[in-house]
Amino acid sequence: MLDDLTEKLERTLKKITGQGKLTESNISDTLRDIRRVLLDADVNYKVAKKFVDDVKEKALGTEVLNSVTPGQLITKIMYDELTLLLGGKGSEISLNGSGITVIMMIGLQGCGKTTFSAKLAKMLTNSKRNVLLVAADVYRPAAIKQLQILGAQIGTPVFTVDDCKDPVRIASESLAYAKENGLNTVIIDTAGRLHIDEEMMNEAALIKAKVNPTETLFVVDSMTGQDAVNSAKAFHEKVDFDGIVLTKLDGDSRGGCVLSIRAVVDRPVKFVSLGEKLDSIESFHPDRMASRILGKGDVISLVEKAQAQFDEQETADLEKKFRENKFDFDDFLKQIKMIKKMGSLKSLLGMVPGIGSAIKNADVDENQLVVVESIIQSMTKKERENPKILNGSRRKRIARGSGNTIQDVNRLIKQFEQMQQMMKMFNKNSGKFSLPKNIRYN
Repeated sequence: MLDDLTEKLERTLKKITGQGKLTESNISDTLRDIRRVLLDADVNYKVAKKFVDDVKEKALGTEVLNSVTPGQLITKIMYDELTLLLGGKGSEISLNGSGITVIMMIGLQGCGKTTFSAKLAKMLTNSKRNVLLVAADVYRPAAIKQLQILGAQIGTPVFTVDDCKDPVRIASESLAYAKENGLNTVIIDTAGRLHIDEEMMNEAALIKAKVNPTETLFVVDSMTGQDAVNSAKAFHEKVDFDGIVLTKLDGDSRGGCVLSIRAVVDRPVKFVSLGEKLDSIESFHPDRMASRILGKGDVISLVEKAQAQFDEQETADLEKKFRENKFDFDDFLKQIKMIKKMGSLKSLLGMVPGIGSAIKNADVDENQLVVVESIIQSMTKKERENPKILNGSRRKRIARGSGNTIQDVNRLIKQFEQMQQMMKMFNKNSGKFSLPKNIRYN
C-alpha cells in the first residue's frame, strides 16, 4: 500500500536524522524534498503546499527535547499533520437503528463499485444486518450478472427488474421489496461511465432524490491519481455525497488520490478496499494510514484482523496445547486457514513496523501456504496427531499424494519439529523465551 511514497519519504527523512539539531536551514531543505516527493506522488499542488507550510510552522515553533532527535521530531509533526490531512479521526457509516438503511454507490465505470457493494454487504451481514443488493446499473454489459454472482457467493439476495432500463424505478421498487421481506439494509449499485457526463450526473441525482439514501458513497480507483480527485469534485457538486471509498489500494497507487481527495471535497474517507477477495475491506482510520505512509506499520489493524478470525475459545485451547506441548499438524492447519482469511501475506507483513519497505520488492510467495496445506491434508489423522511416526515411506506417500517433492515434505516436518522444540524451551523457562542452541536459523 503506497510503497513508493513511503520509501521516498523514509529516504528524505533519513537526511535530517543525522543532524545534531533542527535549524531553519535543514528544516527548509527537508521540507523542500518532501514537497517534491508529494508532487511526484500526484498530490494536489495546493494540498502539498499547505501541508509543507503547516509542518514547517510546527517544526520552527517546537522546542527539541534532549531525548528527541531532529528526525524523530519532524516525523512526529508529519504524522500529526498527515492524520489531520486525512480527516483527523475515522468516520463510520450511518446505519438506521429502525427502518431501512439505504446506501447508494456512485462513481466512474471501472472504479470497483460492484465489487465493493458486495464487500460491504458481506461486512454488514457479518454485523447482523439483513442486506439487499440492488443491480441498478442497466448499461454496462454483464453488470447485473456480476452482482448476482457476487451476491450468491456471500448469500445475499440481489434485486433486479427484468427488462427494465430505468434505474430510478429499479432503485425505488427495491425499497418496497426490502420492506416486504424484512431486509433492513439496501445497497444500490448504480451505473458509471468511462468519463463524467451530464446524463450520468443527472441520473445519479434523480436516484438520490427518489430513494433519499442514508449514505451516498463515492467509490474511486486510487490508482487514477488527480483524475480521481477531479471526478470526486464534479460528483460532489452535482450529487453531494457523504463519504469516499478508496479501491485498489493494493495496486500501483502513488498516493496522490489518498492524500488529496478529502482536502479537496471536504468529505471523509470511510472505507478502503484492497484486492478482489470479498473480505478485503477496511474501515478508514486517518491515524493508522498516516502511520503506514511513514513506514511505521499498523499494528492495531493487524490485531483487529487477527481477532476477527480467531475464536476466543479456540485461542484458549491453542494456548493450552502450546503449554502442554500437544500442538499437532491439525492445529497448524487451522492457523494457516485463519491467516489466509486475514489477507495476503505481503499486506499483513506491511502492517508490521519496519517491515513494509523491506519487503517492497520481495517475492512473497503466497503459494507456500497452499503447499503446506496440501502436505498436511495428505497425512492421515494418526500422522497429523503424532508426527513422530512419519518415517521415510510415509513421507514419500505424502509427497506423491500432495503433488510435492520429498524435500518439501521434509522441510515442513523439520520446521514443525523446530517449532515444537521452541515451545518446549518456552515452557521449561516458565514462559521466558530462549532459543535452543541446536537449531539453525536461516
